Amino acid sequence: MPLDLEPGPLAVAAFAFFLAGFVKGVVGLGLPPVAMGLLSLVMAPAQAAALLVVPAFVTNVWQLAAGPRFGVLARRLWPMLAASVVGTLAAAAFLHGQIGGGAIIALGFALIASAILGLAAPRLRVPPGAEPWLAPLAGAATGLVTAATGVSSIPAAPFIGALGLDRENLIQALGLSFTVSTVALAVALAGSGVLGPGIAGVSTLALVPALLGLRLGGWVRGRVSEPVFRRCFYLGLLGLGLHLASRALY
Repeated sequence: MPLDLEPGPLAVAAFAFFLAGFVKGVVGLGLPPVAMGLLSLVMAPAQAAALLVVPAFVTNVWQLAAGPRFGVLARRLWPMLAASVVGTLAAAAFLHGQIGGGAIIALGFALIASAILGLAAPRLRVPPGAEPWLAPLAGAATGLVTAATGVSSIPAAPFIGALGLDRENLIQALGLSFTVSTVALAVALAGSGVLGPGIAGVSTLALVPALLGLRLGGWVRGRVSEPVFRRCFYLGLLGLGLHLASRALY
C-alpha cells in the first residue's frame, strides 16, 4: 500500500509523533492513540497503524528496558501477553488488515469510561485469586482491540493499572504489554500487505520526533509525586479517550 505525503500532512505526522511521544513519556502510554487520532486526519487508518509500528516498538522497548523488574513482570503477565498475541493474530486474519474509524471511536469511549472510573472511585485492584483467569481474558480482548484499531491500550492499561504496581513497575509493565502487542500487530499488518518497505522506511523516520517527545515527557514524569502521577495516568486515559471519541463529530 503506497504512502504519499505532501509537506502539510508530513508536518501533521511529525507533530503527531512528537505529541504522542510526550504523552507516553509522562504517563507510560498514549503513543498509538494520540498518533492514530491525528494521523487518521491525513491518511487511511490502516496506513496510520502501519506508520506507528517502528516508533511504537522502539519507544515501548525503551520504556520496558528502563524499568527495574523485567523478569518478575514477565512471569506475572505472560498469560495476558500470550492471549494478546493470539487474539491479535486471530482477529487480524478475520479483518484482513482493515482498521475502521468506527472502531477507533468506540475505543475512545472505552478509554473515557475507564478513566472516569479510575478518577472517581478508590484505586481498583484485581484480587489475587482472580488474576489467573482474568489476565488471559484481558489479553484476548486487548488483541481484538489491537487488530481492529491499531491501539493496544484497552483493556490492557486499566487491567495493569489495577494490579497495584508502583510507578516504575507500572511503567515497565505497560512497556512490556505494548511491546508484545506492537510486534503482533506488525506481523499481522505485514501478512496483510499493509506494512511494506515504503511505509516501514517512513515509520523509521518518525522515530525522531517520537523519541524527542518521549525524552521530554520522561523528564516531566520524574518531577511529579506518586499521587500526582496516578492522577496524570487516569487523566491521560481520559484525554486520549476524548481525543479519539471526538472523531464522531467530523
